[in-house]
Amino acid sequence: MKDWNAVVTVYDKDGYRLAKRLMSRFGRIDSTDYFNVLVMKVPDVDNFTQAIAELFEQTPGFLNDISRVVPAHATIDFQSPQEFNEKADAVVGDWCEKLAGKSFYIRLHRRGFKGRIASPDAERFLDDAVLERLRELDRPGRIDFEDPDFVIDIEMAGNRAGFSIWSRQELNRFDFLHVD
Repeated sequence: MKDWNAVVTVYDKDGYRLAKRLMSRFGRIDSTDYFNVLVMKVPDVDNFTQAIAELFEQTPGFLNDISRVVPAHATIDFQSPQEFNEKADAVVGDWCEKLAGKSFYIRLHRRGFKGRIASPDAERFLDDAVLERLRELDRPGRIDFEDPDFVIDIEMAGNRAGFSIWSRQELNRFDFLHVD
């Protein structure tokens, strides 16, 4: 599936089958070339996030099978590390008003592009780009890994990446995100 906007990771093959069955009610779900990673196309990311929270509340054991469910607020397709950097910079740049004067960090979960994109390097590049924009807005932000106001999560599967921005309150509320 090329147009996904959510990533689901599972612990094992039992979780894989269960996730495909249960998650299919929310949208199209498909396998990937990556071990225990599924992708989905959901019609509304915010409604999906709330529906998944309710599913986990109703089926607490589901967290034993599903590692993470991460909806994407924005997605990009890319063919090279340079194109990834340019497009990723544009996406996170759109969130600078929300990040102005706040603490944050960026986390990239990379699947694919091994040896071509290094998660720590891409995270630092984007952190620096956001910090520079915030300085230009005269509303500096800061990197905080302990208790940030926001986390930008990037889920990469092959040559597509999904981006989401989560507040501290959302991270505390939605156990299934597991951005770290």
